Amino acid sequence: MVYDQAISKSILSLAGLTALQQSIMNLGMGILMVQGRINSFGVNVMAAFSSAVKIDTLAYSPVQDFGNAYFTFVAQNYGAQQADRIKQGNRQASWWILAFCLVISSLVVFWAKPLLALFSSDPEVIQIGIGYLRIEGSFYALIGFLFMFYGYFRVIDEPMISVVLTIFSLCTRVLLAYLLSAVPSIGYIGIWASIPIGWALADLAGLYYLHKKAVKPADFFR
Repeated sequence: MVYDQAISKSILSLAGLTALQQSIMNLGMGILMVQGRINSFGVNVMAAFSSAVKIDTLAYSPVQDFGNAYFTFVAQNYGAQQADRIKQGNRQASWWILAFCLVISSLVVFWAKPLLALFSSDPEVIQIGIGYLRIEGSFYALIGFLFMFYGYFRVIDEPMISVVLTIFSLCTRVLLAYLLSAVPSIGYIGIWASIPIGWALADLAGLYYLHKKAVKPADFFR
């Protein structure tokens, strides 16, 4: 056995940045940063948000796990220099994410009321929560593609881009939550809307980085 400083440095760099990115995602920092704004809308909005977030997180968690599986597949083929298999995997993964998210989105959108009834019996709380779930649930594919970008950039030895995309998504969501909810005609709905908008903007940033790294976005999906 021979110690290789370069390999050790690479492993520590990848592991450290990946841990940072996963911590930002899984510690719910976006929720914590907008919680004060949510609280300002009263007890019913707080209760609706608390209940809906549990359902929301559970609904798209399989997509996150799918992203981890995709990451492993791409990593193996990247190491083996099998570019064609990576392209094929990108295409198939994209279709699977769209199909899966369509099913999950339909379930969440149409079953929002009975799902929320598991957590609360207050009609107003349920009605507010339905608005949240129907806005978030309609756009799960956006976060599905974002998980793909996270894995892809870690594989090509660009873990910092994954961190940047995570922070960018978080910051845009928090900023938009405060800006949109400050408009009287929008109110707390602006907080709900800020989340899929943040996902969409982060996806666009991911496409930008693909182009910057000389990977045509169109080639990523075919």
